[in-house]
Amino acid sequence: MAYVSRLKKEYKERVVKALKEEFGYRNVMEVPKLQKIVVSRGVGAAVADKKLIDHAVDELSNITGQRAVATMSKKDVAAFKLRKGMPIGAKVTLRGERMYEFLDRLVTSALPRVRDFQGIRATGFDGRGNYSLGITEQIIFPEINIDKINRMDGMDITFVTSAQTDKEAKSLLTELGLPFKKK
Repeated sequence: MAYVSRLKKEYKERVVKALKEEFGYRNVMEVPKLQKIVVSRGVGAAVADKKLIDHAVDELSNITGQRAVATMSKKDVAAFKLRKGMPIGAKVTLRGERMYEFLDRLVTSALPRVRDFQGIRATGFDGRGNYSLGITEQIIFPEINIDKINRMDGMDITFVTSAQTDKEAKSLLTELGLPFKKK
């Protein structure tokens, strides 16, 4: 028997029924689903110190459980002493079981560790059913060893869904456990 994450099992059993009922979908295939999660981090100071990219890649790999890749600059910017092809960030794209495991850890253990946490803003939708969330400190993740951090950095987390509208995407993410602020 293959392993199925807790959140994926909950999606199939409870969330699909709730969304079908809420939006009146006739077919299960119409119900929006989470396609991928992209976790990215920009490291602008890496122009001066190349080791910062390695630290960023290692931290993202520890947090997500999947190897991160360095992102390269696309063009020269003389004001920042940046050349085309220099590493300036790190990212990882999660799909399938790892995506659900990461979302589960984010909701249950990482977000509650944010100071004065009252929920995430509902303004990060892009109009096409995708949601972006910014995190200011990487130490909210229990996988990070605080003693080995050389600088506090944030990261961006993008949830790509198959939803057509922001309302459908917000309902999907709320059912999956993302704690949006109450108005």
